[in-house]
Amino acid sequence: MSTPRKTPPAADRRTLIADTAIDLVAAAGLRGLTHRAVDAAAVLPAGSTSYYFRTRTALIGACYQRLAELDLGDLGDVGDPAGLGDLGDLGGAPASEGPSAPPAVDREAAAAALAGLLHRWLTVGRGRQLARFELSLEAARNPELEADFHRAGQGARVRAAGILAALGAQRPEEAAELLVAWTDGLLYDRLAGALARSRPAPDLAELASVTRRMLDAVLAHAA
Repeated sequence: MSTPRKTPPAADRRTLIADTAIDLVAAAGLRGLTHRAVDAAAVLPAGSTSYYFRTRTALIGACYQRLAELDLGDLGDVGDPAGLGDLGDLGGAPASEGPSAPPAVDREAAAAALAGLLHRWLTVGRGRQLARFELSLEAARNPELEADFHRAGQGARVRAAGILAALGAQRPEEAAELLVAWTDGLLYDRLAGALARSRPAPDLAELASVTRRMLDAVLAHAA
């Protein structure tokens, strides 16, 4: 007699649904994101996704939240020689609160840690970043998603401001906006830009050189 399959708790089901939705968007774009497709891919009973996220807008909002959780979690998992995982607020505190007073951080170590993070997102995390770009465009078209998208993006900026404050930035929030913009630009160019398919595989040493120049530029701007 077979053992009945256990139904995961509600919080786990929400996470499973969001993760599955992100994978579907990475593989097929937004056209592949339907409640029925998520149920099938997650091996859930029909109607499960619509039970937790009644509308497509709610489902996309859940994707924003989950993407933010995963990306911020990577900041603590990456090789972190500078102790960057201890800086800022992983929970995505409002930007108005600003970063806490962090210890000083070595610029070379910070560049190496950021390069390691970018290398992860360009390799094993490639699909997730592609989904993030796809889903971000939906927020630009749908005002109902704007607040969720904005809230999801605050955590990265708070963390970046904490790191930059530790590196000596006098205006860390302003510097963080620039660093996040440049980082997103680099990711987009390497993943979906016109030369993305012809570029060599991401190289950690080259990324470290790029991130050092990025940090030098944003710190000079915010001096």
